[in-house]
Amino acid sequence: MEYKRLIAGFSQKEGKTGSWNGTYSYEEDLTGLFVRACDNGADEVLIWDRSETDEDHEAVIGAIRQAARAIDAPVIAGGRVKRLEDVKKYLYAGAAAVFLDVSLESNEDMLKEAADRFGPEKIYAWLPEASCMAKGSVYRELGASMLILGMKELLSLQEMETAGLSCLIAGDGYEGEAAGSWLKQALGSSQVQGAVLSLSEEETGRLMEAKQGFKREGIPVDTFETSIQWKDFKKNENGLVPVIVQDHKTEEVLMLAYMNEEAFCATLSTGRMTYFSRSRQELWIKGATSGHFQYVKSLRIDCDKDTILAKVRQVGAACHTGNRSCFFTTLAEKEDKKVNPLRVFEDVFQVILDRKEHPKEGSYTNYLFDKGIDKILKKLGEEATEIVIAAKNPDPEEIKYEIADFLYHMMVLMAEKGLSWEEITEELANR
Repeated sequence: MEYKRLIAGFSQKEGKTGSWNGTYSYEEDLTGLFVRACDNGADEVLIWDRSETDEDHEAVIGAIRQAARAIDAPVIAGGRVKRLEDVKKYLYAGAAAVFLDVSLESNEDMLKEAADRFGPEKIYAWLPEASCMAKGSVYRELGASMLILGMKELLSLQEMETAGLSCLIAGDGYEGEAAGSWLKQALGSSQVQGAVLSLSEEETGRLMEAKQGFKREGIPVDTFETSIQWKDFKKNENGLVPVIVQDHKTEEVLMLAYMNEEAFCATLSTGRMTYFSRSRQELWIKGATSGHFQYVKSLRIDCDKDTILAKVRQVGAACHTGNRSCFFTTLAEKEDKKVNPLRVFEDVFQVILDRKEHPKEGSYTNYLFDKGIDKILKKLGEEATEIVIAAKNPDPEEIKYEIADFLYHMMVLMAEKGLSWEEITEELANR
């Protein structure tokens, strides 16, 4: 199912963070706001760089880099694009895509150059005025993979529907648990893929509640849905199911707790781990008192359907003793390797293979496959050159970005030639 994307929009200027429409009322740092939004249901985040000086611009780039490393969701950035170098800076900072305001003639001219250099998937066009609608198809032809409508006039949306152009729509936040009338109507359009929301501080922490409201309105949004109903689980004599909790990144086992049906349903609805306390005989939201919440990343059931495995983002300590994990006492241990880099490479490679098997419109990976081996080799050569150039520059972020870009194109070549990571690592091990 294609879900509608809910994107939390923020601005950054002179060290202050606010809603993307330019108000700077938040005292909290940018990273904290982004983390809260993503923990509570934001599918992506958008940062509008409203800096006016070069010094402030570099500070915003640093804030984007910090935020992109702190959250799992994609970051969209833009706002202060004067030359192609600015697009590169946003991408190097960790942005998955960069938007260009096409009301500025220089940005319109830059669209094709940016799409050719960095790939269409990474370039969006921001349309702030209804007058930009007439050229929507032109912006797509120039290479913008997504159009963002910075206004909410119905006429603008109707024009996009008539032209058959997919887009994101930007506007104010939601009203209570359900969407505002304009947002419900916009997300009901087949052309609108999501919304950039200017959120109040309170709304930032209640996005999952808003999603539940959207779902009740029949709008397809990405919430936690169970593939097996509670009645099909095998409960113990007290009607409970044990839950093993792991850190979703490190896979460290954090704790063991229990759920009843109400706790299970609350966990799915809110995205926060909720348990049943056997000692107090009541529900408890992990972190409600300590602030050490557990945000759901995935829930799995074992083969006997009697134990749940939860992978979470743990805030602070999982154990009441203050330790990160409840399992901090070692009984017996044998040293082994804790990190397997191949897992990272394999995950990315599987996405590339999936694109080859199941092409997706607008995908840069499919663009490379469609162009064939010569285009793939040309890009690989270009990225190798970029590594050499980056290595001569003092900024370590550039060389990390270029090496990652090279490895991606190398994996596209591997997929094209039918090679696997297992074959490559086996060859290396034999040397």
